[in-house]
Amino acid sequence: MSFEIDARSFAYRCPADGTALLLIDLQRDFVEPGGFGASLGNDVSRLRPAIKACRRLLETFRALGLPVLHTREAHRPDLADCPPAKRLRGEPPLRIGDAGPMGHLLVAGETGTEIVPECRPLPGETVIDKPGKGAFYATDFGTHLERLGITHLVVGGVTTEVCVQSTLREANDRGYECLLVEEATESYFPEFKRATLEMVRAQGAIVGWTAALADVLRAFAPPFPKDRSLT
Repeated sequence: MSFEIDARSFAYRCPADGTALLLIDLQRDFVEPGGFGASLGNDVSRLRPAIKACRRLLETFRALGLPVLHTREAHRPDLADCPPAKRLRGEPPLRIGDAGPMGHLLVAGETGTEIVPECRPLPGETVIDKPGKGAFYATDFGTHLERLGITHLVVGGVTTEVCVQSTLREANDRGYECLLVEEATESYFPEFKRATLEMVRAQGAIVGWTAALADVLRAFAPPFPKDRSLT
């Protein structure tokens, strides 16, 4: 059995036994004042609308017993996995690893890398700490997907044009089908979000599909096969 979503005039089919929800970098360092996003001079309030949509997706996937995976951009405390080309980019008042109001920026274990309460992982849900923008780089994310038998990803998170798009492109290269939920992702720059959505779905979904939250929720609404072995 599969679920069909009218994704910009195309039918995106999600198999019941191979679909997971992926939420990217919904951490305090990006969406709250005092974090890394704010240190770059961004208006972090622009990302808040995505959290409500991601929460709706979480509730739906959890109710259906489908896999949920979360990522966090987080470096080792010694920054051995943060190359100078990344850390020294630009002229922010605080850089990766510097101490801020929520601890050392983008460092694993610090308050800033905690996922926001609305989307906090439940026990048993996979959480991937990644040192890069894409979820596959220098992580075991792909191994988790293979173990779960995942072929299709429904995606939300921040920011649209950076970590979300990077992960979509990595997933596409590895043969995964990806559906980006439009209201469940945001950017500090609205025009960047619009452009990314267009790039993802261009040329017949060259990177992936995009769809409105309402269409996704409708496609996954009951009745749903509780036995995920059904195909």
